Amino acid sequence: MHFVRPIFILNYIYPKAIWRKEKEKNNIYLTFDDGPIPEITPWILDCLKEHQVKATFFCVGENIKKNPEIFDRILAEGHAVGNHTYNHLRGWDNEDQTYFQNIEKCEKLTNSKLFRPPYGRAKKSQMNVLAQDYKIIMWDVLTGDYDPKISPEKCYKNCVNYTRNGSIIVFHDNIKAIENVKYALPKSIKQLLRKGYRFETLSL
Repeated sequence: MHFVRPIFILNYIYPKAIWRKEKEKNNIYLTFDDGPIPEITPWILDCLKEHQVKATFFCVGENIKKNPEIFDRILAEGHAVGNHTYNHLRGWDNEDQTYFQNIEKCEKLTNSKLFRPPYGRAKKSQMNVLAQDYKIIMWDVLTGDYDPKISPEKCYKNCVNYTRNGSIIVFHDNIKAIENVKYALPKSIKQLLRKGYRFETLSL
């Protein structure tokens, strides 16, 4: 089952993670996971540029190595980047040392202390260690763009109907999400701008 907003108990499981930013401000934070890849990341960057919006890209290290020119473009166009592990590892499925080394390998490429665990899953013990060095960024709105059971229109509605002050919104720059992203992203940006929200990047 897909939950647009994180279930309440996750705040207790991962108390050191950031799920939402300032509630009193109309700032929102658009984020993308899993890239950069040539099939969709350049299109996303074009869309963001057209609407003069900045975002934060949580990048997979091996994708940066494969597509350094796209990663350089993300930075050159004023977007922020974060660490999404080198090989998109799920913390639950890996020993701590393996997981931490994979994250460190990605950090050498991103030079960022922002971290989002792939699948939003890691052992609580792993998250507690990572929180000593990284700002762990989760989300307030999960659009579901990666889910083939969710239509492009539903993805759009997930974004605009659930976004609120301080929301951290997750889209994906991966193959599975292309159809939904190309439909929902530009429509969402336009509607959220009409509502008076300001798009900001995440920082330490």
